[in-house]
Amino acid sequence: MIELGIVDTEQRVRPPVGAIILAAGGSSRMGEPKQLLTIAGQPMVRRVAEVVCSAGLNQVVVVVGAHANAVEEALGSLAVQTVHNRAWAEGMSSSLRTGLDALQQDIQAALIVLADQPGLTAGLVQELVLRYQATRAPIVAPFYQGRRGNPVLFDRALFADLQRVEGDQGGRGLLDRYQDRLQRVEVEDPAVLLDVDTRQDYRTLDIEET
Repeated sequence: MIELGIVDTEQRVRPPVGAIILAAGGSSRMGEPKQLLTIAGQPMVRRVAEVVCSAGLNQVVVVVGAHANAVEEALGSLAVQTVHNRAWAEGMSSSLRTGLDALQQDIQAALIVLADQPGLTAGLVQELVLRYQATRAPIVAPFYQGRRGNPVLFDRALFADLQRVEGDQGGRGLLDRYQDRLQRVEVEDPAVLLDVDTRQDYRTLDIEET
């Protein structure tokens, strides 16, 4: 059972929300660091981080691991906090734990963002956050034509559950467990389904400069 607790009126209107950008993977299927692939003239991880930063969240954490130095260099002076996942080879769950540990205590929800989602827009990030702030739902996720996409937002009440996830997965199990309380944000942009895992994925990208 999820207990969201009691918050004052101001917190109900705009509870602080952070983002965790998962950028620690080794890109084994790609054969090179996909975080650094050029998208519309800039490294993909920077493009994603810029979008998240422009959405006005209270904290943005980028988890780095493999290729950490190069990823940090690509991020440059962006207003993000980078944290190192030394156990990145254990899979996505280890990066998720690292990111959650770095969140400030006042953050009431976290948007879990994939660094290989180049079609992400600030508008979508803001829409997910506003839906959470209006409903305080434990999970908020975008859906395109019935298919769930990314990023997904989790309330702090689920952080302990996310910390217990193991292997190369994120919060998929929680999405199934709490599907009756999941807030669906219907979108018209299939980019919520797009990530870049293979060279073919990269070759077929059609991303406009922003």
